[in-house]
Amino acid sequence: MYLKIHRKDVIRIPPERLGEDLDELSQELTQHSFEGKIVGDRSLIVLTANIKAVGEGRIVHGDGAVYQDVEYDALVFRLDLQEVVEGSVCEILKFGAFVRFGPLDGLLHISQVMDDHIDVDVDNQRLIGKESRRDVRVNQDVRARIVTVSVNERNPRESKIGLTMRQSSLGRLDWLQEDMSRKEN
Repeated sequence: MYLKIHRKDVIRIPPERLGEDLDELSQELTQHSFEGKIVGDRSLIVLTANIKAVGEGRIVHGDGAVYQDVEYDALVFRLDLQEVVEGSVCEILKFGAFVRFGPLDGLLHISQVMDDHIDVDVDNQRLIGKESRRDVRVNQDVRARIVTVSVNERNPRESKIGLTMRQSSLGRLDWLQEDMSRKEN
């Protein structure tokens, strides 16, 4: 999920900023250009560090800006299909729950909460199993598996991530502890 990687990219230094300290400018523009952005294989750059300008910049005719190569270390959050994640329920709606894990939210559709019919209680912010009487509420910690990912590169917070808890070892964390206690006894 979280990885530290080394990246090489190019930043654009606007003409009005030419003459400023290159190291400070590279730091500021790299952070502004890449932090919070999706890159490559569905990875969200959370943080950039150890930023270094590499070589001489290039000027593009008609632009006036300088394009500077930079190298940096990045802390990235990568979404992998079938990965098991733990998060906190942040919202209950009539069609399911949103679970926040890392910097993103995933949708846990009511059909993927448990092997039971679900009653939705939007007023009290909970999903309730008709037979098991187990419920899922806001601020409860859950373990789920990523089943679909549709990344919105322009606005990562609007990416669509589908989750399921309909397998063994998935569900509300206290359910899992209860289930383990029963097996031991």
